Amino acid sequence: MSEPAGPSSHVEPWLREILRCPACRSELRDAEGPTGPEMVCTNESCGLAYRVDEGVPVLLVDEARHPA
Repeated sequence: MSEPAGPSSHVEPWLREILRCPACRSELRDAEGPTGPEMVCTNESCGLAYRVDEGVPVLLVDEARHPA
């Protein structure tokens, strides 16, 4: 039996390494957002958060959550 999934296990590691923020092309990091898992842009001036639905990142700028 596998261990419970943490934020870093929502997206496959090989996929996480190649994904970039569609708005600014910076790297993304795993995070736990207010409504579930997210991938957040590491660029401080961008900082968009993209939801992850069933292990699939939704990298649509129009649907991203803006930093508070």
